[in-house]
Amino acid sequence: MTDIHSPMDIEQMTSLKHWGEPPENGQELLAKPASVDCGWGRLLFGQTFADPEALARSLLEEQPGQRDMALYCRDPQVVVSFAPQRLFIDPSLTYRLDLTQQPIDATPPKGISIRPLTGSWDEYEMNRLYKARQMVPLREKFTHHQLTEPALTVLMAIDDHSQTVVGCVTGVDHPRLFDDPDQGASLWALAVDPQCALPGVGAALVQALASHFQQRQRRFLDLSVMHDNQQALALYHKLGFRQVPVYCVKTRNAINEQLYIGDGDDKVPDLNIYAQIIVDEAYRRGIGVQIEDPALGLFTLSLGGRSVNCRESLTDLTSAIAMTRCDNKDLTHRLLAKAGLKVPTQKTINNASEAIAFWRQHGPMVLKPARGEQGNGVFVDLRNEQAIHDAYQQASALEGPLLAEQYIEGQDLRILVIGDEVVAAAVRKPPTIVGDGLTSIGTLIDKLSRRRAAATSGESRIPLDSETQRCVADAGFEMSDILPYGRALAVRKTANLHTGGSLNDVTTKLHPRLREVALHAARVLAIPVTGLDLLVHDPSEPDYVIIEANERPGLANHEPHPTVERFLDLLFPQTQGGR
Repeated sequence: MTDIHSPMDIEQMTSLKHWGEPPENGQELLAKPASVDCGWGRLLFGQTFADPEALARSLLEEQPGQRDMALYCRDPQVVVSFAPQRLFIDPSLTYRLDLTQQPIDATPPKGISIRPLTGSWDEYEMNRLYKARQMVPLREKFTHHQLTEPALTVLMAIDDHSQTVVGCVTGVDHPRLFDDPDQGASLWALAVDPQCALPGVGAALVQALASHFQQRQRRFLDLSVMHDNQQALALYHKLGFRQVPVYCVKTRNAINEQLYIGDGDDKVPDLNIYAQIIVDEAYRRGIGVQIEDPALGLFTLSLGGRSVNCRESLTDLTSAIAMTRCDNKDLTHRLLAKAGLKVPTQKTINNASEAIAFWRQHGPMVLKPARGEQGNGVFVDLRNEQAIHDAYQQASALEGPLLAEQYIEGQDLRILVIGDEVVAAAVRKPPTIVGDGLTSIGTLIDKLSRRRAAATSGESRIPLDSETQRCVADAGFEMSDILPYGRALAVRKTANLHTGGSLNDVTTKLHPRLREVALHAARVLAIPVTGLDLLVHDPSEPDYVIIEANERPGLANHEPHPTVERFLDLLFPQTQGGR
């Protein structure tokens, strides 16, 4: 990594005449402090305030649920001194890109398009991305302000194949906001969909915004990044950004609590993402948390003399009987079928011969353990005797009986039920690589696996096992082959998140009949929190079959829907609205 702390680098990046100090004729400017509402909070320009106390007073006007910040604070320690219990110096770094040099190539990589914000329909997608990245979402109907405020520029990244929004970024044009003698601009709220399989989305957005401001003849583009965000730091270094001594001050609130109090002795950093998001929401609500086993995701939540034991989303509210009904897939199948719900043909098998006989009668089949989770031992779309025999040999190494199940074409739909409400629905997609005409299939799988792991705190990875090799071979390729440009290849048949799958939110598109089916199934199983797995032709249509019910569904990756909030509402209803 390039050394950016040498005196020469600092001098080069701060050589603008007025950087970090008031302009020579700045009395008029100082009389009109500059700030811009970004939807998630206000951005205050510290150099435009008459004195540090005035800046501190303005920061203390922050509204609930917002995250204001003051950048370009000449004396941040003095600003904090006026309200040391309510303000803090943010542990972030400021990076700058010089826009006065060679023209910036803003051509996005193949498969990605960049466009400006076009209307209020983009707000949903932006908030989905922000929540997926644990960022503060925009206030409702804020896109009208974004479209009419001349200082704001919002760019959206689009997947050309699916036409879905996979990234967004906001830019602030300083001269259009105030009489900035430095002619600068800044970049904020860069967010890339963690489910996106395409590489280079973040870099494409940054370069597009930099080119936009370069065409406006702005002299530099600044951004603020957390000091320990190594992935982002590597990206900005690669794009030519260099660190400058610019400081940021924020107010102390629940949103940024960890930045000024640290993790603390009671917070455990190695909880998995499914447990951590519940624990974080409990802390925000003032609910006591006692971690029992971080590896297993075991913890206890306590409030007002009442305690609830949890293993991620599995709690005391789920009875042992309900858990048994979900844990045993054969029992789940029989109970749902008896209740009149549609399920695929299924049979318990004892050897490979019985599995082959099932295939001969019903055609393409699924082989899976009667008990299990996270896609372990599941083999999908088996179409010949050799594939069935190989799958049986591997699956039989696991404990418990095996099930042969009729393979049904369709989209893998997860519907999350909490209490008596469908909270979220998403189509689960198997890990899919897209060819660039240059890279081998094995390398593309490795790159996608690393991106999925980074986006899920290590929870999602694509195993390079016999099942992945089978899927590649069934498509007519070998791992060393170069995948043609634009060719999409699903490298697993299952869409389980733990083996590299991704989620595409369809909650607002869900057919009413599918909502009814999910609620009916949850009542049949008598379970308060469950993830129902269905196969559907389209989530907006009523046809379905139910595959499984999960007693411990993951609450992550369903943005922008408040899955964790509804979960805590169920456990501690008195905390609703008190976050």
